[in-house]
Amino acid sequence: MSAKKVNIAIVGLGFGAEFIPIYQKHPNAVMHAICQRNKAKMDEIGDAFGIEKRYTDYHELLKDPEIDAVHINTPIPNHAEQSIAALKAGKHVACTVPMATTVEECRQIVALVKETGLTYMMMETVVYAREFLYMKELYDNGELGKIQFLKASHQQDMDGWPNYWPGLPPMHYATHCVGPILALTRDEAEYVSCFGSGRIREELIKEYDSPFAVETAHIKFRNSDLSAQVYRSLFDVARQYRESFEVYGSKKSVEWPLIEGQPLVVHTAKKPEAEIPEEMESPDFAKLLPEEIQAFTTHGVYDTDDNTHLSFTQGAGHGGSHPHLVHEFLMALVDNDQPYPNAVQAANITCVGILAHDSAMKGGEIIRLPEFTLKEN
Repeated sequence: MSAKKVNIAIVGLGFGAEFIPIYQKHPNAVMHAICQRNKAKMDEIGDAFGIEKRYTDYHELLKDPEIDAVHINTPIPNHAEQSIAALKAGKHVACTVPMATTVEECRQIVALVKETGLTYMMMETVVYAREFLYMKELYDNGELGKIQFLKASHQQDMDGWPNYWPGLPPMHYATHCVGPILALTRDEAEYVSCFGSGRIREELIKEYDSPFAVETAHIKFRNSDLSAQVYRSLFDVARQYRESFEVYGSKKSVEWPLIEGQPLVVHTAKKPEAEIPEEMESPDFAKLLPEEIQAFTTHGVYDTDDNTHLSFTQGAGHGGSHPHLVHEFLMALVDNDQPYPNAVQAANITCVGILAHDSAMKGGEIIRLPEFTLKEN
């Protein structure tokens, strides 16, 4: 492994604090700075992890010539603006999901990456979760056979979440279910059609003029015979938190459990009917990581639930994905390679959700993904 070190700044210290010790222990990173508007909270975290460089102003942070890359973990409405500012300041960018909230913002980020030659990675947890890595291993080894269909969901009760969350259109935050269905075969979405169903409370509808309790999209893959189905709900649907991903192959299929914590179910073709399904605990994939950060696939930063960010708790620890995300981003910078998902791939994944909601508002109209979200032939 290269001895090159990358100076990292983490922006946003709610969910973002989970990544601090991973960068501190990674052999190719220096945890250089943190940024948080709330100085008291920032100082508490900075003191706990021994980080001296601290900023309450993001734009001041971007002036720091020693920072190579920023890892953005701020609220969704800030992602595009802060990613664009970082790229213009000459910094590489890792950004939590989604990439942006509009197609135009995605276009600007893709254009800046192309113009500057800098690296952008969308830090999508599901495509580095142990369950996805298990299915990816089966696919890469040929055990699934020909992929015939993919399905994913993300259902979550967001009542009581602050700021921009109330009434958010379900598909505006769809990367957790769109990401894995495209990542398995490294395909792209060509067009999408989506239907809304049900109706949320009137006080929620007025926030985004979005009435639907559930949005269900069909995605046609580009240059492929595959399509996929994804569905999302955020309000007024009785459901335990679930980020599911299922793949149906000619030799084997893998289905997500209905209840969190239960095993995956692997179906094997041509067996006697009673023997087709088999429960399978997904193995851990710490073996793919440097020894220094392998432990982070099975535990988070904090020792008690009182200190752990709610998204991490509800998402069952995000499937041990955090050290994989850090390693993927750092190796892209060290090896001058492209991470997954890079800017174009992230735009394709993110725009599927944005355009799916547009389709739902238009009664299921087919909408094509813009050219900038597709890799060049």
